[in-house]
Formats: sequence, C-alpha cells, structure tokens
Amino acid sequence: MNNETREIIRRETKNIVSSTGRNGGIRSPSYIQVYLRELQENPLRTKMLTAGALSSLQEVLASWIAGDRNRHGSYFTPRVPKMAIYGSLISAPLGHLLVTALQKAFAGKTSTKAKVMQILVSNLIVSPIQNTVYLACMAVIAGARTIHQIRATVKAGLMPIMKVAWCTSPIALLIAQKFLPPHAWVPFFNLVAFVVGTYINAGTKKKRIQAIKKKKVREAALSQSHIAENSKSYSASTSLHGQNFSQTQSQANLGHRISHTSSEMSYNVNGTKQYYDSKGDKRDYHVRGD
Repeated sequence: MNNETREIIRRETKNIVSSTGRNGGIRSPSYIQVYLRELQENPLRTKMLTAGALSSLQEVLASWIAGDRNRHGSYFTPRVPKMAIYGSLISAPLGHLLVTALQKAFAGKTSTKAKVMQILVSNLIVSPIQNTVYLACMAVIAGARTIHQIRATVKAGLMPIMKVAWCTSPIALLIAQKFLPPHAWVPFFNLVAFVVGTYINAGTKKKRIQAIKKKKVREAALSQSHIAENSKSYSASTSLHGQNFSQTQSQANLGHRISHTSSEMSYNVNGTKQYYDSKGDKRDYHVRGD
C-alpha cells in the first residue's frame, strides 16, 4: 500500500469519525447549521425573527447599562415590544430588500473595483435609506404624531448616525464579502447594528437621565427662591400693616383725649354738671343751693 492510498484512507476515516458521535450515531446539526439552513429555506421569516429579537434585546440591554427603569423598577419598558415590532416588521423586510438588490447588482463581480463600488453604493444609498426609516420609526415610538415632528427628528439625527454608519459599515461589508455567504449578510449586519445601536442607545438614555436630574434640581432651586421671595414679601406686608394699625390707634387715642378734654372744658365754662341716664342720653345736673 503506497503512501497516497494511506493518505486517502486516513482522510476518509477522519471524515467518518468527525461526522459521528461518541455513541456511534450520526451527530445532530449544530444551532448555527440549523439557523443557516433556515436562512436559505425561509430567508425573510428568519431575518424577521432575528431582527425582532435583537431589537428588543438591544432596548433591554441599553436600559440596563444606563439604569433606565420604568415606574415599577423594571428594565422591560414599553419601548421593548415596540422595538421588537420595528425590527421584525420594518427593519428586517427593508434590509432584506435593499441588501438583495445590492447583491444582485454586483452578482458575479469579484474584482477589487467592484467590491469598492459595492461599499460606496451601500454607504451612499442603502445606509441613508435604512437610517432615515430608523429615525422616523424611533420618532413615532418616542411619541411623535405629526409629519413636522418626524421630519425634525430625521433632520436632526440623520447626519450624526450616518457618521457612525460610515465608520462601521465599510468594515462590516468587507468582512461579509470575504467570509460570509450572501444569505448570511443581513443577520450579520443586524448583529453589527445591535452592538453599535446598544452603545448609542445607552449613551442617549444616560444623557436623558442626566438632563432630567438637572431639570429637577433647577426646578427645586427655583421653587426655594420663590418661597423665600414670598416670605420676604409677606413679612414686609405684615410690618407695613402693623405700622398702619399703630398709627390708626394713635390717632383714635388722640381724638378720644381731645373729645374728653372738650367735654371737661364745656363743664367748666357752663358751670353745670352733666351725666348720662339709663338710656344713654346726656342730662344737665343742677345743684340746688342752700
């Protein structure tokens, strides 16, 4: 038996051993193999389930990192199911459509120039569409109900998010071109978006929490200032009222003394005593001489 035959036997034996379990049975496929098979057989459904799970998990993880809890103390905020709906019903179908079109446009083109053009098209056409839809959906989830509010959100957030995409998307696309089959591109991009989105979402939540805390501190300081001003105004008003009351009392006492003095002077001049009867009427009292 020559060396070539021995090598063939050794290789076949290795393949047989690797395809069987310890008990001699056929080894069951791994989870990743099942997932990849589902991607080939049911691409859209698998991508929808993947995007929905990753989007909801991203929201929970970002809330945990930022310490953003609901009023019951849970990280499972109302945004979690909304993000799951967005990921499964909007993000996944849109990504499936755009990436499939991108792959068809450059199918069979493996040159360096074609790969560079594919990256440029992805960053200048595909990414802006996906990010615009993402920002519009996030605005609706956050409470925007008018076209003006949605447009303002997209206008304010598109350029910052595109800068992040332009840094991460070329690297992700290069990895996909070199190592992944076409049907695995969308789940891989979803995984990259999950990592980057969790980081951005957590940072946004932290900033929002800090802004709320600063607003509460500022409102508390303003409230204390208003209380102090009202106390000063009340004290000044009370002091002024007391001064007016004292002046009124002084004037009344002075008038009483003047009236009393006048009655005494009238008595001295007339030489007649005066008294008040039981009804309160003033009467003259004449003294009878001896």
